[in-house]
Order: sequence, then C-alpha cells, then structure tokens
Amino acid sequence: MKYLRHINLVFVLLILNCSSENNLIIEENPTVEPIYFPSLSSDVWETKSISDSNWNANELQPLLDYLEEKNSKSFIILHDGKLVVEHYMNDHSSTKSWYWASAGKTLTAATAGIAQDQSFLDINTKASDYLGIGWTSLTLEKENLISTKNLLSMSSGLDDSLGDNVTPENLQYIADANSRWAYHNVYVKTQDVVAAATGQNWDTYFSENLKDKIGMSGQWISLNNLSVYWSNTRSMARFGLLMYANGTWGETQIISEAFLNEAINTSQNINEAYGYLWWLNGKSSYHLPQSQLEFNGKLVPNAPDDMYAALGKNDQKIYIVPSKKLVIVRMGNAADSENFALSSFDNELWAKINALIE
Repeated sequence: MKYLRHINLVFVLLILNCSSENNLIIEENPTVEPIYFPSLSSDVWETKSISDSNWNANELQPLLDYLEEKNSKSFIILHDGKLVVEHYMNDHSSTKSWYWASAGKTLTAATAGIAQDQSFLDINTKASDYLGIGWTSLTLEKENLISTKNLLSMSSGLDDSLGDNVTPENLQYIADANSRWAYHNVYVKTQDVVAAATGQNWDTYFSENLKDKIGMSGQWISLNNLSVYWSNTRSMARFGLLMYANGTWGETQIISEAFLNEAINTSQNINEAYGYLWWLNGKSSYHLPQSQLEFNGKLVPNAPDDMYAALGKNDQKIYIVPSKKLVIVRMGNAADSENFALSSFDNELWAKINALIE
C-alpha cells in the first residue's frame, strides 16, 4: 500500500509540475497583436508612438533632418500596419502625388500574380501564348523560349541596350531566355499579357483587383514608352502593407501566398538579389541595372537580411522587413545623383533607421 501511495504522489507531483510549466509558457508568450489595416474609404490611419514601439526617440529628428537634406518629399514607417512616422518635407504634402518610377514594377508583378491566382494565365508558359507570335523581332524558336516569368525576373535575353521602346523591331536577341539577367523595360509587356489573358484593359483589371481592394489612390501615366504609377505616399504604404501581410487585406486574400513566396525569393540563377521585380537583401551577390557585373555581398549591408524592396529611379523606396514588422516608404528626388534603382543612399538611410529602431 505504501508503494502505491508513493506512485500516486509522484503522479500528482508530475501533473502539478507540468501544469506549472504550461502556465509559465503561456505567461512568457504574450498575445500577438493582429496587423492593423486602415479603412478602404477613410483617411483615418491608426498611429503608434515611438515610445510604445520601444524605439530611440532621440534619433528621430536626425533621421528626418537627413531625409530633408537628401531631397526627400515624404517618409513613412509602419509597424504592424500602424503609422509610427509620417513626415512631409520640401514643399510636399499628404495629398500630393509623386511618381513611383521602377518601384511601381512591383504593382505589375502583383497584378500578374492575381491574374494567375484567378486562372487567367500561367507565368511559366511562353509569353506569345498571350501576346501572339511576332511580339519581338526574334525567330519563332527563340521567341518561344521567353515566358511571362522571364519578363518578371528580367531574364528574357532581349537586348537591353536599345532603349525603352518595346515595339517588335526594338526587342532584339542577345541571348537565350534564362541565360542572361538584364534590367529591361520589356517587363512592361507583362501588362499586355494580363490584359490579353483577362480580356480587360490593363488599368481596369489592375484597379478592380488590386488598387480598389486596398484603398489606393493614383494612376498609371505613360510617357516615352514608360508606364509609371503616380500616387500619394500613403497609397505606396498601403501596397507595402499588403505585401507585409502576405497578400491579405483584413480577412481577404488579395494575392496568394504561393505566388508571393516566389516573387520575393530569387527568381533565376544569375542575379540572386532579384525576385519578380522585387529586390532582395541578404543574398551573397547581386547585379545592378545596366551592368553585367556580379558584386559580392548583400544589396544593402546595413539593412536586415530578410528585407525586400521596391526600388525606383531617383530613390523611390518601399522597404519591407518581416522580422522587424516594418514597412518603410521614401519618395522624392534623387538623394545624391540620378540613379535607376539602388544607390549608396539606401545603406546610409538604413544606418539612420537602425539608430531609431534598435
């Protein structure tokens, strides 16, 4: 009987110990706050203070002074969707529009992903299935090697030295698709692919399936063969928030996680730091626009490894950092000298951001 009582006592103690440990685990894991999404029909956007974010408030003004010095027009930091920093400078305001430049390429990638999710197209099939034969000046054999995925990953093999014109006579062979990475305006043919596949005007499909779904403002403006998106800064932040939230807006899945997982990871085996029109940090090497050189190291050494970014001419930026729960937007003129996407400004800016958030 003593032996049985001893066993029962041990059993009770084990149960109490497990219960205590379980309670401890629960106490050590506070409830995770849900991502905040602003209303689709209101300008109200919930804010969060620097102190509530546990950031270094003394570093905010040096950051803003630096941004103003560097020809910025606007700057926003979201933390889990809430506005922590929103600042306008150099005669800009919350209601004024500015161009996204090549940062807007990511809108094209997202819309193509939505069209694929809706079974209108498959980015892995040849682009001529949607654009028709003869959309380039290549032989049929070489043209058929180019898929919509090649357009999204800048691996079409078309000659990038001939300018931004995307008429057939200007789209000439330089290498087989998938064998060469080059930053090229031919990506814009993805918009024609979406229009042909859906049977809708590009702007209509984009607006109904992306822009309106997340409450963005803005418009596409075509100039000198370039399709450029213009909007206010909060609209840029809304798109960044959609990406940070893995393609959801509230309870609605706008873009599938499967497509986004491809879009924000290395898309080909030449430029590790490029997805589907997104730039990727934390890789071992990268290529830059208008160059066939490979550079060793991370794209932006001062930025977190998991950061991915929409980068546009003259330092238009959307930085997304899942590990830090951040979406960061910068609009303005070139910080130093004119550039196509990445510049030394990115690394300098991240040093200032780190001083604030760490």
